[in-house]
Formats: sequence, structure tokens, C-alpha cells
Amino acid sequence: MRLRNIRGSKEVIAANRWVVQEPEKKRGSWSELFGNEHPIHIEVGMGKGRFLMDMAELHPEINYVGIEMYDSVLLRAVQKREKLEKDLPNLYFIRMDARQLPEVFGEEETDRIYLNFSDPWPKERHAKRRLTSGEFLGRYEKILKKGGTLEFKTDNRDLFEFSLEEMGNASNWKILSFSFDLHHEKDLCEGNVMTEYEEKFSLAGNPICKMTAEYLGQS
Repeated sequence: MRLRNIRGSKEVIAANRWVVQEPEKKRGSWSELFGNEHPIHIEVGMGKGRFLMDMAELHPEINYVGIEMYDSVLLRAVQKREKLEKDLPNLYFIRMDARQLPEVFGEEETDRIYLNFSDPWPKERHAKRRLTSGEFLGRYEKILKKGGTLEFKTDNRDLFEFSLEEMGNASNWKILSFSFDLHHEKDLCEGNVMTEYEEKFSLAGNPICKMTAEYLGQS
């Protein structure tokens, strides 16, 4: 269940130095914010931020941007980050709706997109809201470099099968690998960084599904 309506969350987020305010003004110039030309990886729906904080510490040569639309969830990420002993200058957060991605990032400005345990939106009438729907793939195409990648993990089998079908029908994408049980495939699991949800679900015995796809550019 998502955390909502924590009093004061908007104020804390607005004042935090690692949360980018008015991110649309950074469109096309994110490298200036980071002060380097390193690749930019984004996580859409980052939750409490553990995955990106771990990734940013492991890979200082990559710039990371975490996107979360709920104030109270982003607040938890901010609080968690403030408690870290190590500073992470290669990580920023944004409070925004993922539908606004093309307004915030320029063409070919990002190198990789992570989707971790996204809301499955199980009702068919909500299919377009799924972050792996054709509609969202079209948004990712507007910001990813040719040859950029999308990595998707979930414990929801129905959502994963839907995602494989959507990706398979997308002419500008190529599936590089996929697994219905990531943690039992040594090669695919090598170097895997777990999210909080992934750790929780896998400990409960739920198989974790993962897909990696490459953006081929406009045909």
C-alpha cells in the first residue's frame, strides 16, 4: 500500500537539495546539473529509492535520476538519503508523473530506463497506464539514445507477459533477454541489485521476472 498524505512532505521535498524543482527547465541540459557528460540512467517509479542509491554508489561513472509521483513516497527516499554516510553527487530525484518524461528529458538524453515492480494496473481498461504499454514505450523512444536499454522487473506474471507482448509488437525495440525466474538463472542474475520489493517478494518465494530490451531507433 502506498504512503500518502504525510503532513509536511511537500515542504520537505521542495527544500531538499537533491530534488530537482521545475525539472522541465533542465530538459536538454541535465549534464550541466551533474557537471559531467556521464551516461544518464533513470528509474521510473523509484519508490523509497534503495535501488538507485545502491546503483549510484556502485557506479559513480553513471548519473542517476529517480522519478516518483507520490509526495509521501518521495519523502521516504529523501529521508533515507539524508541518513547515508556517503554523499552521492551522481543522483537526483524528481517528483513528477511519468507521462511528462518527454517534457523533462530531451531527445537521446538518457541511456537506460529502469522499471522496477511497477503498478500492474490489472483492469484491462487501464492497460495504457502500465509503464510497459505501447503508449509508454513511445514516450521512452523520445528520450532514449539509439542503442539505449530498458530493464523491467516484476513479480506479476500477467504484467510480465503483457510486457513481453507489447515489446514484441514494437518495431523500434528488440528484446535482449528475459526470464520468468531471475534468481534461478545465474548468468542473468549476476550483478543484480535488488529493490526493497524484490527482496521482500523473493524471500516470500515469489519468482522474479526480468526483461531487458534495446531501443533500435526510429525505423
